[in-house]
Amino acid sequence: MESNSVNSSKGYGKVDEAEQAAAYKRKLRKRLIIVGISIVLLLAIVIGAVTPALIHRRTNSSPKTVPSTQPASLKTVCSVTQYPRSCYSSISSMANSNTTDPEILFKLSLQVAIDEVFKLSEYPKKLKAEANDSQWKSALEVCVDLFDDALDQLNDSATILEVGKGENLLTTSKIDDLRTWLSSTSTDLETCVDTLLELNETEHFNATVFKQLKAAMQNSTEFASNSLAIVTKVLKSLTDTGFKIPIHRRLLGFPRKADSDSEFPGWVSPTERRLLQEESKPIPNVVVAKDGSGQFLTINEAVKLIGKKNQTRFVIYVKEGTYVENVFLDKDKWNVMIYGDGKDKTIISGSLNSVDGIRTFATATFAVAGKGFIAKDIGFVNTAGAEKHQAVAMRSKSDQSVFYRCKFDGFQDTLYPHCGRQFYRDCDILGTIDFIFGNAAVVFQNCNIMPRQPLPNQYNTITAQGKKDPNDNTGISIQNCSITAFGNLTATTYLGRPWKDYSTTVIMQSSIGEFLNPVGWKEWVDNVEPPSSIFYGEYLNTGPGSNVDQRVKWAGYRPSLSDVEAGKFTVETFIKGRDWLPDATVSFEPTL
Repeated sequence: MESNSVNSSKGYGKVDEAEQAAAYKRKLRKRLIIVGISIVLLLAIVIGAVTPALIHRRTNSSPKTVPSTQPASLKTVCSVTQYPRSCYSSISSMANSNTTDPEILFKLSLQVAIDEVFKLSEYPKKLKAEANDSQWKSALEVCVDLFDDALDQLNDSATILEVGKGENLLTTSKIDDLRTWLSSTSTDLETCVDTLLELNETEHFNATVFKQLKAAMQNSTEFASNSLAIVTKVLKSLTDTGFKIPIHRRLLGFPRKADSDSEFPGWVSPTERRLLQEESKPIPNVVVAKDGSGQFLTINEAVKLIGKKNQTRFVIYVKEGTYVENVFLDKDKWNVMIYGDGKDKTIISGSLNSVDGIRTFATATFAVAGKGFIAKDIGFVNTAGAEKHQAVAMRSKSDQSVFYRCKFDGFQDTLYPHCGRQFYRDCDILGTIDFIFGNAAVVFQNCNIMPRQPLPNQYNTITAQGKKDPNDNTGISIQNCSITAFGNLTATTYLGRPWKDYSTTVIMQSSIGEFLNPVGWKEWVDNVEPPSSIFYGEYLNTGPGSNVDQRVKWAGYRPSLSDVEAGKFTVETFIKGRDWLPDATVSFEPTL
């Protein structure tokens, strides 16, 4: 970011004391004005945002509310959170907690969360060492990895707050990053719980240890949620008003314009766009080939060459063939691109599954966690089959990841966009139950989504979105896609079902085949209407399955979104694609 400091034209001359005194007075006056505006804006914005919630809490005499004797600024900021009491109690004893500066209060909330997750990260390691059951151990190992990732995302959030002189924390890109990383932190913590609960009602489940871990996680879960609420309800509101915009900063609300003829979002840079668009293959750092014509025979051998936190693109070319291996790119492997000779020619194949005792999170044939991942012209398959239940072909928790002309082939839980901002273009996705699921902020454009025949007595659900915190900036957006049956499909099929309380899914401008059950959507629990807090909707879809006359009547479902509502789920608005997709050189439609 450009500094807004002013270069002195006086060079190394003597300081004029009178001028210095006048300048000091001007500076002091400016600071007082800024503090005043900060307090007024903060109170106005937060009070406006939380008045309904506060009225509701007063009406119900909720124990969550904080006493009126608490400092006004901290009390006001904490009132926007899901857990105002823990917000106040965790921050009030810290130095500088009496400040009126919402940025400082956010930083304090973040430090509280970092400290708590750091302590928590050791707990599943201890439980794992004490466990005797192998499946319980493997589930706890997933929690170990997830907690490490959660801590990394919190530390990344703290790092971008370290601004230089004259720089401003309150920029839209930083707010978007913070919301994404804090949403991912909450998702990681929640995924640990989901992973352990997979063993519920089996001989492997340890209810006592589960309760202990859940109790140990409470503070971490609440503190991460508090930080997310503050950045969403307070800092974002201040940014949206244009508060504290430096002189040289680009005006808010006018992001860099993507090329009008580009197929990819704007955050894919021209360099990366060329990598994705050009038919001539990018020059790779390493070549993998089954016939021995490359440097390696397996992808895992090539992965070992990837450095930590690459700032430049590391390219792996995988020649035609089927590679039977499970590949994992950890959180330190940044900016990796893997491409093949075509989604039906270069195939990465695995068969890990839940029936064989592997937790869903760990079944992925290919899994990536490092940010900035790109895949092009390659297929990812889990061959376990419908009878093996959960079996993931691709799991991505890579923030700002792009998948172009890829294929994801499986049955239950085929594609797992776990967290972060993700974009899929011109891809094929096949599956049965919840075959697109997770809690990423993800947009699918021009994809072929193909439900297939499940086991007897099973029904299909295309999506299962897992938003649990109302402040998560996550959801599934399917735009300009073709939703058609794969093969002989006779099973009842739905567009999706809401996995968590704030589940968010929209289908826009897509073609839907006649196979779809007219009600469109399915409850998570049979005959139990989902909470009104979900957001499900359709917009200008076509095809015989697009008729909404017989759709569900849920309070959280909208059969016909307005232009404004649908516009919130475009590449430009939902995943802020103009800011990062240009770097991935993938075409995209930024708006409706």
